[in-house]
Amino acid sequence: MKYIDEFNDPDLARRLLDEIRATATRPWALMEVCGGQTHSIIRHGIDQLLPEQVELIHGPGCPVCVTPLEVIDKALEIASRPEVIFCSFGDMLRVPGTGRDLFRVKGEGGDVRVVYSPLDALELARRHPDREVVFFAIGFETTAPANAMAVHQGRRLGLSNFSLLVSHVRVPPAVEAIMTAPECRVQGFLAAGHVCSVMGTAEYPELTERFKVPMVVTGFEPLDILEGIRRAVRQLERGEHRVENAYPRAVREEGNPAAVRMIEEVFEVTDRAWRGIGRIPASGWRLSDAFRAFDAEHRFDVTGIRTEEPAECRSGEVLQGLIKPTECAAFGTTCTPRTPLGATMVSSEGACAAYYLYRRMNAPTPQAEGAAREEMNPVA
Repeated sequence: MKYIDEFNDPDLARRLLDEIRATATRPWALMEVCGGQTHSIIRHGIDQLLPEQVELIHGPGCPVCVTPLEVIDKALEIASRPEVIFCSFGDMLRVPGTGRDLFRVKGEGGDVRVVYSPLDALELARRHPDREVVFFAIGFETTAPANAMAVHQGRRLGLSNFSLLVSHVRVPPAVEAIMTAPECRVQGFLAAGHVCSVMGTAEYPELTERFKVPMVVTGFEPLDILEGIRRAVRQLERGEHRVENAYPRAVREEGNPAAVRMIEEVFEVTDRAWRGIGRIPASGWRLSDAFRAFDAEHRFDVTGIRTEEPAECRSGEVLQGLIKPTECAAFGTTCTPRTPLGATMVSSEGACAAYYLYRRMNAPTPQAEGAAREEMNPVA
């Protein structure tokens, strides 16, 4: 297949669904660890088309959602300073901190700017030598190479007014945390294709062997996801547990060696807190000693900020796959994209946002879907 619409072919989808139905003879629970996959699943109703034996559990695959509250508050503190130009991707602006978000800081006079690449922030630092330019560097392994490149370039250019507020997280330790949780029901994983396109699959065989679960590297279109499910169910029915690449058009076993080298040069592994989940050992990156001068957390002395999640928000349970968004009493009532309690309701990859956008009504019209999207993504 060469064109994107071919990955939405209804005839092929029906054939894959028929194969999954014919293969599944007992209940199986699979987790997708990617917010993009979650949105594709809910948007296309894939979870509702599957046989009742196959359940999809939504995991902590949204980078915005797992960015801890204390890091959001650090961002708000830095962005409020008059000497700072604070740069971020747009989906971070509505994420609630303690009492406000980056949109509120912008409305109060803070110089908060939406950029499309960390290199855009680097260019701002070059053009404004009298200002401190900070880029909010969040995300999984997917966004880490570009952020590492920005710091690497900043040092090469001798820019002393550029820094990153880093909150990078890594997938393999999160998988381990999920599988060792007492309430874990996950029997197999759909691994995030974009993460594996960067890092490859070398870290996954140890996990599949240790926990006896299959991990199928999966893409994001409907047929990609159905094929990932088909392969995972087939392994489970056969009693197998291995890594399988169902996304070969984008993923190689070795990943992207140049990107991995850049990450390893600029970052070092560290423990990281995940919003709603807690601290997971060795689950993140921070700037290495050689690039510590570009660390905004230390530059602006915000290392001491500590926070607590609002008790009424159950996004942590959603991120761990313990509940579906609609099982939260606040969903769609006190928690909406305009009045979010947690990041899962405002992120473009959040599970709560997916359910709000596609499951709030039985058959949402294009007009209703458009209104919901506008509510989630107001103009900055």
